[in-house]
Amino acid sequence: MLQKSEEEIELLKESSLLVGKTLGEVARLLQPGIETRKIDKFAEEFIRDNGGVPAFKGYNGYPATLCISINDQVVHGIPGSRVIKEGDIVSVDCGVVLNGFVGDYAYTFIMGEVDKKSSDLVKVTKESLLKGIEEAKPGRFVGDIGYAIQLHVERNGFHVVRDLVGHGIGRNLHEKPEIPNYGKRGQGFPLLENMVICIEPMINLGTWRVYQEADGWTIRTRDGSNSAHFEHMVVVRETPEIISTYEYIENRV
Repeated sequence: MLQKSEEEIELLKESSLLVGKTLGEVARLLQPGIETRKIDKFAEEFIRDNGGVPAFKGYNGYPATLCISINDQVVHGIPGSRVIKEGDIVSVDCGVVLNGFVGDYAYTFIMGEVDKKSSDLVKVTKESLLKGIEEAKPGRFVGDIGYAIQLHVERNGFHVVRDLVGHGIGRNLHEKPEIPNYGKRGQGFPLLENMVICIEPMINLGTWRVYQEADGWTIRTRDGSNSAHFEHMVVVRETPEIISTYEYIENRV
């Protein structure tokens, strides 16, 4: 069902909370000098210790618990031997299954000092997420969300990835509708009360064009410019309700 009952929304809040706590632990570990696979291993143990199961691991063959995407990697970066460095921007996307419902969201971290353009990119991407969320009301359309994101991003000189989208969420990681980060007002899928959606702008410093690496997962910017990614889980209501939280991350960063 596209629309969730209040009971289902409460269960989604529980799975979402575990994502938030996991990302809070990631924030504590994430620093220059650490291998991404060590962060991933810790995240998997934390999720399982708290009664959840990693939602990404094994999903269509994905081999890890987290997606850790660095600099020009847009999304779906596979944790491995790569070492985090000063000046990196690092997107971490986490998914869990708890009590039969999925939590899924992402945050982009800045490692120490970065150039102003990259710092602005991260700031504007996060702002654009909030602009999109403001449109998640019954009677509006998916295109209204995409329009609000695109307008803020392009006014600030950045570019929206066109090939990747947000999505509905519930018992499954990806449900209808798709939520592009660009669009036209009044167009696209109609938003219904109590739909739960993941809004996730993926924004590039340079061209919006991307390509997939040979590993079959990692998406990179075509021109090698940096990319940022933020994601929240949102209940469509007259006052849109964010059921994900960055509290555990930002209390530690």
